Amino acid sequence: MRIRSVVFDIGETLTNDTRYWADWARWLGVPQHTLSALVGMVVAQGRDNADALRILRPGIDVGAEWRARQAAGHGDRLDETDLYPDARPALSRLRAAGLWVGIAGNQNADVGRLLRGLGLPADGVATSGEWGVPKPCPAFFERVTAWAPGSPDEIVYVGDHPANDVTPARAAGLRTAHLRRGPIGLTTTAPEADWTVSSLTELTDLLLNGQ
Repeated sequence: MRIRSVVFDIGETLTNDTRYWADWARWLGVPQHTLSALVGMVVAQGRDNADALRILRPGIDVGAEWRARQAAGHGDRLDETDLYPDARPALSRLRAAGLWVGIAGNQNADVGRLLRGLGLPADGVATSGEWGVPKPCPAFFERVTAWAPGSPDEIVYVGDHPANDVTPARAAGLRTAHLRRGPIGLTTTAPEADWTVSSLTELTDLLLNGQ
């Protein structure tokens, strides 16, 4: 089947979350290892990873705390070191092969701005904050299908999170790739995915070889 567009999730697909959680640990005044261990625990239990923050600070309003961080000048940071090593080469290869490449994930508008500032080889970058709708809402994937060229079955959505990425994208008629990367990707399965891969290099090889 013809593929015209490939759209990538952001966190733990193109970028790793090391800095994200390290910044939260620093802000809350706890060792990074402690917060990382809690994130791993809640993910293994199938819970929202933000529950790790709620364990550390019972009653915390995560959104309000995030706004306090931003106001204090400790908002999102993103640079080349946050990218997985295979991210830029994979995007480049797909685009050079004539595929439309998009980036769309569950991040705020600041992350969209930071990603565009990295000059990634992508035809479009968008975040849930910019679109006003988060994953796994069906409306997010309706935006993806309206944004990326091709009919839904000509668009591949790539992500690490079965519940947020693979299942809703497939429900929207898109083809899907489950990336076994990061705490969620490595501890979950997505049997409904068209492809299950351990790297973006592997996925790129499969897509460009028509498999």
